Amino acid sequence: MVEEAEKAEANEEIIGEDTCMTINIEYEAERKLDLPYEEIIREIVLEALDYEACPYEAEITVVLTDNSEIHKLNRQYRGIDRPTDVLSFPMLEYEAPSDFSRVEESYEDCFNPETGELMLGDIIISVDKIEEQATCYGHSNARELAFLVAHSMLHLCGYDHMEDNEREEMEKRQNKILELRGYKR
Repeated sequence: MVEEAEKAEANEEIIGEDTCMTINIEYEAERKLDLPYEEIIREIVLEALDYEACPYEAEITVVLTDNSEIHKLNRQYRGIDRPTDVLSFPMLEYEAPSDFSRVEESYEDCFNPETGELMLGDIIISVDKIEEQATCYGHSNARELAFLVAHSMLHLCGYDHMEDNEREEMEKRQNKILELRGYKR
């Protein structure tokens, strides 16, 4: 069992080109990633929100966990009895992806009363899957983490990949966000 003191948790206000935000990062897995995961998470979250033109200061939580815990969550929330790489829990529903035009009138309870930030939602990532998939796809763990964060950020902004045209649009946006930050396969 990992001692509480060893668990990393970071709560910082981050300022990007057009976005101020709070990113809560919780590290709950025993396996440690040998990479600057906080920096990668922050830069991809900011890039995604800038790319999607989010007009609000925002708050998100990112939890890094293991296959066992994400398996439980996947079964509980999606009815799928196996571990997955990432789960997204958006706080908003959009008429169209990244359409923030009605947020204030429809989701006044989605603003943190203490900070005024828009609470976009939570991202849960399996560190075991980061390593497995990076090996499988032949790229670095850093690139895999960046991909999973970009993918999940688009879900928090209302994108989905249930239909081919949705999947293609989401893939195009993920790739652009990663490219803007220098992550290539």
